[in-house]
Amino acid sequence: MDNTVHELRLVITTRDYERSKAFYQALLGTRALGAWESSEGRVIILEAGRATLEIVDENHAERIDEIEVGRRVSGNLRLALGLPDSGAAAALAQQVGGVLTNPVTQTPWNSLNARVLSPDGLQVTLFTDQ
Repeated sequence: MDNTVHELRLVITTRDYERSKAFYQALLGTRALGAWESSEGRVIILEAGRATLEIVDENHAERIDEIEVGRRVSGNLRLALGLPDSGAAAALAQQVGGVLTNPVTQTPWNSLNARVLSPDGLQVTLFTDQ
């Protein structure tokens, strides 16, 4: 039996569906793979490029937050999106309801990272590898 994962999906539960949907659709700039509405609720699945699962310990999470925000703010989940221009993405994120918590910063691992808080309260790193 082949048990190789063929898709990684991050599921965000939000109180303000329309606001979160607009935020992520604009930020990701991709198409919806599917959307469903019924009396039982609403869901949209957005294409999000290639997915990876990054596992870090508390010390490294603290270091990332220190670099990107200046203090520890993330919980046990932070969304990181690789984009062609993290500065432009940060500006767009603000236009569509995100809150910039730190502008673009050069990291020790040679990427340009910005941090925003999404409308649903998720810490989002926007990064551009150099």
